[in-house]
Amino acid sequence: MNKVFVDTDVIIDLLAERIPHFHFSAVLFTFAEMKKLELYTSPLIFANTFYILRKYLGKDSAKNALRKLRILLKVIDSSESVIDKALNSDFTDFEDAIQYYTALEYGIPVILTRNIRDYKKASVIVQTPEAFLAANQLI
Repeated sequence: MNKVFVDTDVIIDLLAERIPHFHFSAVLFTFAEMKKLELYTSPLIFANTFYILRKYLGKDSAKNALRKLRILLKVIDSSESVIDKALNSDFTDFEDAIQYYTALEYGIPVILTRNIRDYKKASVIVQTPEAFLAANQLI
């Protein structure tokens, strides 16, 4: 089964129904629901998603949406070594560095984000949901 790490923007695309990206995030999470994909994320992404999503939906609705989504996402922790690697990395975005090294630590070979430019030197596959679904012939 494909293991993929899901970034904040992909989750927000789904929960806030941001067009034109909503469709691809919805397909991605549908495949997770069908047990054809394993989706992973971090606590930091949950926190960031809530912070942004509450502006779209309000606090209570944002929490309810995340509760439902949590069923489809495995939450993995970032370790001290991940933080150390992120602090000493060449990433311009510290948060992206944390997500990258967290995915690496857990052996997750794909990161899904719409912010690909921040992962220029990645040793894992970094794709948009649309590119991932197309490359794996899921759409």
